[in-house]
Amino acid sequence: MNTLSIDIESFSDMDLKKCGVYKYAESPSAELLLFGYSINGGEVNVVDIAQGEKIPKEILVALADENVIKWAYNASFERVFLSAWLKRNYPNYFVSYSILEDSVMNYMNPSSWRCSLVWGAYMGLPLSLEGVGTVLGLEQQKMKEGKELIRFFCVPCKPTMTNGKRVRNLPTDALDKWELFKSYNKRDVEVELGIQEKLIKYPVPDFIWEQYRLDQEINDRGIAVDMEIARNAIEFDKQSKLIISNEMKKITGLDNPNSVIQMKQWLENQGVSADRLDKKAVAEMLKDASYELRKVLVLRQQLAKSSVKKYQAMENVVCNDNRARGMFFFYGGNRTGRWAGRMIQLQNLPQNHMPDLEQARGLVRNGNYKALELLYDDIPDTLSQLIRTAFVPRQGYKFVVADFSAIEARVLSFLADESWRSDVFKNKGDIYCASASAMFGVPVEKHGVNSNLRQKGKIAELALGYGGSVGALTAMGALDMGLKEEELQPLVDAWRKANPNIVQFWWDVDRAVKTAIKQKTTTECRGIYFICKSGMLFIKLPSGRRLAYVKPRIGENQFGGESVNYEGVGGTKKWERIESYGPKFVENIVQAISRDILMFAMQTLSHCFICGHVHDELIIECSMGVSVDTICEQMGRTPPWIKGLLLRADGYQTMFYKKD
Repeated sequence: MNTLSIDIESFSDMDLKKCGVYKYAESPSAELLLFGYSINGGEVNVVDIAQGEKIPKEILVALADENVIKWAYNASFERVFLSAWLKRNYPNYFVSYSILEDSVMNYMNPSSWRCSLVWGAYMGLPLSLEGVGTVLGLEQQKMKEGKELIRFFCVPCKPTMTNGKRVRNLPTDALDKWELFKSYNKRDVEVELGIQEKLIKYPVPDFIWEQYRLDQEINDRGIAVDMEIARNAIEFDKQSKLIISNEMKKITGLDNPNSVIQMKQWLENQGVSADRLDKKAVAEMLKDASYELRKVLVLRQQLAKSSVKKYQAMENVVCNDNRARGMFFFYGGNRTGRWAGRMIQLQNLPQNHMPDLEQARGLVRNGNYKALELLYDDIPDTLSQLIRTAFVPRQGYKFVVADFSAIEARVLSFLADESWRSDVFKNKGDIYCASASAMFGVPVEKHGVNSNLRQKGKIAELALGYGGSVGALTAMGALDMGLKEEELQPLVDAWRKANPNIVQFWWDVDRAVKTAIKQKTTTECRGIYFICKSGMLFIKLPSGRRLAYVKPRIGENQFGGESVNYEGVGGTKKWERIESYGPKFVENIVQAISRDILMFAMQTLSHCFICGHVHDELIIECSMGVSVDTICEQMGRTPPWIKGLLLRADGYQTMFYKKD
């Protein structure tokens, strides 16, 4: 046996969407119902475990055999669930890959597992089995009845008189549906085999599977959560919202001050017309509000703040050992190969700016609401700023948090050969000051001469590197930062004039892409290769990884000029044709290379216990004696495939996660 393709159906009393597979699988109620499999791409068999059938011994042995490659769609589900199931039912066949100091001992080694979802994502395809099957035009498609059958057999049901007050549906409760469910399980394996057959000409490189293995290890390890803080924060938020709501009722006389309709009517009665009540709209109204109106609007902001959703997600996800697992979705951003967040979503945690963060954290952890209320005017905002601090290292360890300095700006400058910018990085300068200086022709220092121009340099750097113009500056909040509308276009012009090589790089890439598509050939630009063949556009990065664009064509843009379009999941979240051009491809390339550099750092530091990563930052759980400088030095090493790029990593140590 060389390969084993698998699809399982299972039951658990836990809500999979809310808690993730790790907590779902460790529930005492978790059961394996059906086990569909194919050996070496042959006939698909379904083992009806729910009705007493047994998985053959050779299959049980193969699950832990690292010489047998296991394939599944979203393979992390099968691997994690089967790990828990084997430990519970066939402990002799379970083999972990843990050392005593690590926290991955409950899971099978991911090194021999392959995920056809990742394969599809690598090829720019949708992130669903049904979507991939449709786009590839597979002969066998995923059965549409599947969702209803999963609801019927795989999740608890409400007890009613009609169903005899039962809390779950067994095969014997609907044998016709059960037979259909077995067909559904078999079909999923067939669809997975069909995907492999269709994509066989474009195999995922071995180094990507090694990256996937490390990703799965980090997900298995998880990150510890201080549940005292999470639970107390949820309770504190309830108390705070009740107090705020009662105060607003007294002032406004409204039955439900959290109601948008009632609040708009009250504002109308005060002579204030409000189309929206979002954060930005309320902030605008506050600028010239009377004392009473200001008080109501501030309370409204506090009441509307969702301070506890992240804490509730922690409660939902955390495993029996108080570690949250499965936070990272490998290749979730299939245009660049970046990770997507899952469950708690570490990628969009609120920042913390409180100078006395540790004090506030201590009050919440100790359940001292009165002291928190006395010392902090805005309880919801305080709880929001404390979300990061709920993530902690295990006892006897510390966190080292390290991130790259201006990684995208460095990569873009290097690729475009914008030498003055590279000199800034070489001399450890401030790119925002340097950019402002280049734009306005005067020296700019962060806390010195012309320091007022630094903000303009910063907003320009963040908004304009990928062809953005006035709209990008506005979307980035330029007007909210005090810039005037008439300043925006001159700012765009000044930035582009100061960065002529970057502007040239956009259009060199644009030309290289169009030539590759028109001539169905390979072109090159600054070490990036553009390959058009077999209905695909590939962009080969310095790391050897490829970005994939499906069915590229030359079309016409809204201005009557040439543009590139391809098939992908667009802004509507549907499969559609997407228009692109040079600067957008440059954005994909720069972000993809930045991702590869982070991956290189993760592999360099794989001997450490990496338990999280957020954008360009690593969270490492390590013993007290580990040096921050050593980790930063290792993280900041330039990969051999992009020699000459100047990297820098900065870090700090902490006993709870925070934004330093």
